[in-house]
Amino acid sequence: MEKEPSKKDDQNQGQGDQTNNSSLVQKIQQLGQSNVPQAPDSNIHVLSIIGQVEGHVQLPAQNKTTKYEHLLPQLIAVEQNPKIEGLIVLLNTVGGDVEAGLALSEMIASISKPTVSIVLGGGHSIGVPIAVSADHSFVAPTATMTIHPIRLNGLVIGVPQTFEYMDKMQDRVIDFVVRHSNIEEEKFKELMFAKGNLTRDIGTNIVGNDAVDYGLIDGIGGVGQAMVKINEMIKDNQGPEDQVIQ
Repeated sequence: MEKEPSKKDDQNQGQGDQTNNSSLVQKIQQLGQSNVPQAPDSNIHVLSIIGQVEGHVQLPAQNKTTKYEHLLPQLIAVEQNPKIEGLIVLLNTVGGDVEAGLALSEMIASISKPTVSIVLGGGHSIGVPIAVSADHSFVAPTATMTIHPIRLNGLVIGVPQTFEYMDKMQDRVIDFVVRHSNIEEEKFKELMFAKGNLTRDIGTNIVGNDAVDYGLIDGIGGVGQAMVKINEMIKDNQGPEDQVIQ
């Protein structure tokens, strides 16, 4: 004797259909399509730094931002999770908070696992230290990177102490970039303080190939080249006891 479906079963089925429909609507609203490809379980974590790096001050709602307090726990998880063997950092940023950007750069540089960065579109301002913080960096041929002196927003008290503070912060950025790339310090300062390259401003906007020629970025490439490189680095990072003998 077949059991007739109860009202509770009908309610559960209705709730399940509503959940599926809600998920489908969200995909269409956010991505414009209903069928989203799912990435398999991977040993490589991808970290995106998009828009403006938001620091201690919350930016307006219309700004596309990456909140650094969201990324710091992810970087700790990458270091702690034994299943994650490598990190890829995707960059398309206009820059942002200097101290927040330096904090992210130091975190990425201190990770013991292989790291690769890709500059796509732009890696401007404080995005430069983040890009070079990885073990190996790539830049797309059409991507640009703006190098300029540190600026302050809002009311600035024009006293020697303020300029000394800015000068020391600028030295921190220069020192980090020089230590984590192949660019000479004098060349980086020359690009940073160049006049005329940026209209009515100081600094230089360099395109992909120039960034490689200066030694700022390691090579031209995108996702495919980054995946090949990080897999090579993961293989080299594994000890003989970790490698499976077939």
